[in-house]
Amino acid sequence: MASLLRAAATGSLFPWRGYCSRVKQGQLSKDFVEALKAVVGSPHVSTAAAVLEQHGHDESIHRCQPPDAVVWPQNVEQVSRLAALCYSQGVPIIPFGTGTGLEGGVCAMQGGVCINLTHMDRILALNAEDFSVVVEPGVTRKALNTHLRDSGLWFPVDPGADASLCGMAATAASGTNAVRYGTIRENVLNLEVVLPGGQLLHTAGQGRHFRKSAAGYNLTGLFVGSEGTLGLITAATLRLHPIPEATAAATCAFPSVQAAVDSTVNILQAAVPVARIEFLDDVMIDACNRHSKLNCSVAPTLFLEFHGSQQALAEQVQRTEEITQYHGASHFSWAKEAEERSQLWAARHNAWYAALALRPGSKGYSTDVCVPISRLPEIVVQTKEDLKAARLTGGLVGHVGDGNFHCILVVDPADPEELHRVKAFAHQLGRRALALHGTCTGEHGIGLGKRQLLQEEVGAVGVETMRQLKATLDPRGLMNPGKVL
Repeated sequence: MASLLRAAATGSLFPWRGYCSRVKQGQLSKDFVEALKAVVGSPHVSTAAAVLEQHGHDESIHRCQPPDAVVWPQNVEQVSRLAALCYSQGVPIIPFGTGTGLEGGVCAMQGGVCINLTHMDRILALNAEDFSVVVEPGVTRKALNTHLRDSGLWFPVDPGADASLCGMAATAASGTNAVRYGTIRENVLNLEVVLPGGQLLHTAGQGRHFRKSAAGYNLTGLFVGSEGTLGLITAATLRLHPIPEATAAATCAFPSVQAAVDSTVNILQAAVPVARIEFLDDVMIDACNRHSKLNCSVAPTLFLEFHGSQQALAEQVQRTEEITQYHGASHFSWAKEAEERSQLWAARHNAWYAALALRPGSKGYSTDVCVPISRLPEIVVQTKEDLKAARLTGGLVGHVGDGNFHCILVVDPADPEELHRVKAFAHQLGRRALALHGTCTGEHGIGLGKRQLLQEEVGAVGVETMRQLKATLDPRGLMNPGKVL
């Protein structure tokens, strides 16, 4: 064990021995496990089957692929030592946050060590006058906003799940507020990253939290969306926003999908600074009514939210009502009290679980295409038709203000024929989005299931450039192998 730690510290082991710390595939040597314990302490290392299984899957439909060990570091120094130890011994490294991803990003495709970062949950610095905060990877979105409650600031990027903020950075997450406040990509100012060999990188320079810079390559942007394939994010400096003076939310039903999506496009074209504009089709609104005890009309529906001063809110609301009524909207219902708004958005955020409840015992699969706003009506209407033709159960929900929507499919994981139809439907939808000059993933990432679509999206030169970047930072291919590329 001592020799392993010394070798990791000096980087002196032959770099291509590959899994030299494995007795066989799927089993780490006793000395290696003891070396892990020497870094983080015995209570923070587990090889128990139930723990490994828990860390071998996320919320996606992808089959569980458990790691060989799970470790819980307490600080960045331990993360650095763990990375150096694993890398020197040819053992794959899989970062783990809250496990709420939807693309199989935590599956240990080649076994290895899962580094669970949830014990690192401190808010390291709040710079209220600079509208920034520094968080460790175990801090979740809700925990940060609870901490900020008395500061007059908040972090608006909201993917629905109470995801870890560094995990959100790793997957380039966004959510319901992105139409006004941007995605996580626009709200990360700096990252602290442990590189595969254990070196510590500050992507914008240590301690820096400026709003703009023209200094060199954008390393922060490189690691946002890298899905754990280039390094382990151990801290993030995030941009904060003032809490709005007033907030109002509304729902309105439409006679057709086309009318609802056309309204969305017209609201954006009219420059109404809407904070959220979410679409749910009739299947999804019915599921949310049942699951979250709502009483909305079972019809294509928009959920909207407005932020600003009382005067600005009145103007936004009036203009929006005019546009939606022009497109035949009915049952326009306002939620002005905080409790009513919370119930409304909780229902939207729980749409995934509402869909699963349509078919007890099923698993969920979510598509994630994003297209230019002008092409949104066309693709949404066509997707509804394709869903019926494929004989699949599911509903549409999406951040239509960004051109991003999801088809949440519920499927029997034990039915190979149905799984095949789901896969065919998802790839058809991805290719249709690409044909409309969109992307195969707006916010979930590539993970395991969209690697072919990524090649079609960015082209051979784009993929080769990504491979070269990966090879430079991770020449042994041990950082979350099998993902993205």
